[in-house]
Amino acid sequence: MVESGLDPIPRERFDAVLFDMDGVLTDTAGVHASAWKRMFDDYLRARAARTGERFIPFDIASDYTHHVDGKPRGDGVRDFLAARGIALPEGSPEDPPSAETVHGLGHRKDLRVNEVIDAEGVRLFPGTVPLLERLRAAGIKTAVVTSSQNRARVLEAAGLAALFDAAVDGHTIAASGLAGKPAPDMFLEAARRLGVPPARAVVVEDAISGIEAGVRGGFGLVVGVARRGNAAALESHGAQRVVVELSELLS
Repeated sequence: MVESGLDPIPRERFDAVLFDMDGVLTDTAGVHASAWKRMFDDYLRARAARTGERFIPFDIASDYTHHVDGKPRGDGVRDFLAARGIALPEGSPEDPPSAETVHGLGHRKDLRVNEVIDAEGVRLFPGTVPLLERLRAAGIKTAVVTSSQNRARVLEAAGLAALFDAAVDGHTIAASGLAGKPAPDMFLEAARRLGVPPARAVVVEDAISGIEAGVRGGFGLVVGVARRGNAAALESHGAQRVVVELSELLS
């Protein structure tokens, strides 16, 4: 059941808050969605011309939400292609973006994201810094938990790097063999690094896969951020509170 009211996160109940990044802290979810679409459309169009298959473009509303959003990059490539009946070799992390492999396509997508960050920078949502500062002033630890391998670059560009006590990202997944969201591994690792039991930590997510990860990990509170008009979907997957802006969690 979704809790009524939007009281601030109380210090007596919680010792840490674990935030997803894209779409929660930074206004970069749309950048990622557009980069996925550009990459997949280019690949599918070229594949159709080569094989004679029908070209069906990547749909952000359905394909991104169901197969890519919140997942590690390789999982997003693999899951979307599987939905289209396409299987590619895994390749290796050293594959160039031109390689027709899971890693190669992932690198192509990354190039698109970096082009936008270089050209436009990173925009923060209005409530991000005030909430982080209030939590830290209250003695509540903070961590960023994201499947993105661009985490360090995005936080530095946004001026947020100093506001987190720990970070778990796509590089952590690769180095430690963690399962990506919707498995709870990434959030559990962040809580471990902070020295906080899951029951004393809050998860803040905008993706269904992230909400499911928070629920599966037994976290004390799972907050959904419904900036895409998806409050009902977040609630149905286990969000105990749903907000539209992080400022709603401020006292």
